[in-house]
Amino acid sequence: MYKAHLTLGVMPTKRSFLSLEVAKEQKEKFMPVIKEIRPDIVTIVDIDDICPEGIVNDEAYSPAIVEKFKAAKVDAIFVPFCDFGEEGAVADVVSKFDVPILIWGARDERPNNFTSRGRDTQCGMFAATKVIRRYGKKYSYIFNVPADTDEFRAGFLKFLRVANVLKDLKGLRIAKIGERPAPFRSVMTNEANLMKRFGIQVVAIPPVQLQQEMNKIIEEKGERFLATKADIMARIDTTPAPAQSVDNLAALKIAVVDTFEAKGCTVGALECWPTGGLLGFPACIMIGEVTDLGMPIACETDINGAITMAILRGAMFGDQAEFLADLTIRNPQNDNSELLWHCGPFAYSLKKEGCQMFMTGREGNFILKEGDLTLCRFDDDEGEYYLFAGQGKTTTGPETTGTYTWVEVDDWKKWEEKFMFGPYIHHLGGCYEDIFDVLREVARYLDVHFDTPDTPGPKSL
Repeated sequence: MYKAHLTLGVMPTKRSFLSLEVAKEQKEKFMPVIKEIRPDIVTIVDIDDICPEGIVNDEAYSPAIVEKFKAAKVDAIFVPFCDFGEEGAVADVVSKFDVPILIWGARDERPNNFTSRGRDTQCGMFAATKVIRRYGKKYSYIFNVPADTDEFRAGFLKFLRVANVLKDLKGLRIAKIGERPAPFRSVMTNEANLMKRFGIQVVAIPPVQLQQEMNKIIEEKGERFLATKADIMARIDTTPAPAQSVDNLAALKIAVVDTFEAKGCTVGALECWPTGGLLGFPACIMIGEVTDLGMPIACETDINGAITMAILRGAMFGDQAEFLADLTIRNPQNDNSELLWHCGPFAYSLKKEGCQMFMTGREGNFILKEGDLTLCRFDDDEGEYYLFAGQGKTTTGPETTGTYTWVEVDDWKKWEEKFMFGPYIHHLGGCYEDIFDVLREVARYLDVHFDTPDTPGPKSL
């Protein structure tokens, strides 16, 4: 099961000849704040045992800090400037790591005067970031604001989300269950390039392997199978579906989870409807059930769709489920609305309150809950990679089958042009978190094109 965790190296810095007491006062302001932000996920590694008051003020400390951070396997580094800082010490450390870096310093209270110096924090950050750039390292930045502000907290949380996505993608293993559906050339992608460029591996799993495991589970009818089946029947109206479909769903859910864990995979892409005959029923509902366990699966063997879902999951720390929808039709009742639909694979936890999910022999059926959406798509074209992102909100529209919602955006024509001219297909990931800024920063670290409905591009006639 998916569980987010980040190890964060924290390296405060000060100018060697500026006041240690003033720097310590600054540290005592920001450390309590960052310790309160997602302590369930973040482990902080400080340098209190290396530098005076845990604040680096000399390049001589750099090797020991590097050694400690490497031993802790830090996933990201936060460099708070307590004053002007020491650009050499900062660069010596961060240049040794291939992890996201966060730069910030509190706004100075006053300039220098004839009796005492100020901190010149902003000045030092300008200098240090120039040196970090010389090392070819990317970094994030929170505006020069006090730590005890909503702006700082929001920026720090966004950085944690970015770091979690980058950690997840590094070494991501995607379970590829079956080949793509024969007509679907649109989901083709270069698996070798994904491995070379991002370290993402695609693990081939024959559908017959799941069939054999599923049949074994049904035949044995163990406690886990019976409990899974009972849970499904307690939540979902299965009366419209053949009885065998319920057994198949429970057994396939267990088989997929076990296979993912055995193969070290955390996301998947499934040849869903062509394998229906082999598995005894279309696997759409199983996708939603497994996605709710933190193992999202993309329909129709859409590998880039699986990566899209992994990005959304990481950006939300796995706190809630994401979904992958077809862009289907424009809303007959709203020019700026589109149907986000698929034949049953959305996670049950995203169901609208008061809506009864029911299962037919072919699909699951319910409408998604109401709320604001962030929508995105990771895709490629001619060796270049793109991350599209936009925002909208659920709205009303005609009832339909399957799992769905209607999304309303500010100008649908801009979105339609993006998906018509590419490089995107009809599958679009979605979630109920405002992570637009996070996706933009992820794209920058990955060195892929960040695209939005407002990014200039080809236009319709």
